[in-house]
Amino acid sequence: MTETNRQLILRTRPTGLLSPGDLQLGESPVPAIADGQALARVKYLSIDPTMRVWMATDSYMPAVGIGDVMRSAGFAEVVESRHKDFKEGAKVVGLTGLQDYCVIDPAGTRNWFQKIPPIPFVSDTTFLGVLGITGITAYFGMTDIGKPQQGETLVVSAAAGATGSIAGQIGKIQGCRVVGIAGGPEKCKWITEELGFDAGVDYKRPDWKEELAAATPKGVDINYENVGGEIMKAVLERMNLHGRVVLCGFISGYRNREAEAIALGTIIVKRLKVQGLLVSDYMDRAKEAITQLGKWKMFGKLKDRETIVEGLEKAPDAINMLFTGGNIGKLIVKV
Repeated sequence: MTETNRQLILRTRPTGLLSPGDLQLGESPVPAIADGQALARVKYLSIDPTMRVWMATDSYMPAVGIGDVMRSAGFAEVVESRHKDFKEGAKVVGLTGLQDYCVIDPAGTRNWFQKIPPIPFVSDTTFLGVLGITGITAYFGMTDIGKPQQGETLVVSAAAGATGSIAGQIGKIQGCRVVGIAGGPEKCKWITEELGFDAGVDYKRPDWKEELAAATPKGVDINYENVGGEIMKAVLERMNLHGRVVLCGFISGYRNREAEAIALGTIIVKRLKVQGLLVSDYMDRAKEAITQLGKWKMFGKLKDRETIVEGLEKAPDAINMLFTGGNIGKLIVKV
């Protein structure tokens, strides 16, 4: 074990994309553990849009404090233990932070870690994607809020991202016509040719609204919303009566806090059911989701893709990739 713990510290609250110095790489001693704790070596970091929110403001979790290690989910392996349930060699997922080592303290506040069972032929990174928070979010957003029915039309924004790509495939499994909105021909090709979406709408094209209309000739029954802004407004205008809107994320406003460009009158006129989604509400049912997602993946009904960035020091660049469209599928940093 090395004697230093590299950490990315939040030094300033960014405006727009992250700038050099917003997150600063530093070193501290590897933390000592007390009775009831375990020390884990972080192997992979999950890079998610919500991290940009955590840098800026209080939300469903407090903003990361200036001078604190930047919060993030990650995959780690226990290297030292003084806790009976987290033995040396155990693999875990949880809020590791952007650092080399993290302390597992089950008695601590907001120190959630979950042990990962050994599953043959499943890579470690899968537990940050389709069998992790990403997959759980997509699963419950679709099954508990979207409630897809055979023959309905589902539109997913950020469809080539980690959550959107899984949500769309769940819609296909449930018999929906699935239309994905993504940025660029490569992403649209991936979701249609590899994932089986019925249509891909490239929002970078000037005629993307016409493409959306052509791809949803019978209107839209379910909107799995990850973007917000003008894209959400265009989809809402295509919604059918009594449609369902799953509000998973508003990535278009995370770095500049833009107002959501939606017409609230549309919700009234079309009697839409609109519900926000936080995966933390479903963690007591995580096993249910992981079991079903695992079965679908095993039988080839779910496919996933990862963009892996090498090196802890590259994490700020990886976070920016979420907002410049530089990734396809789950974005991960290999520490």
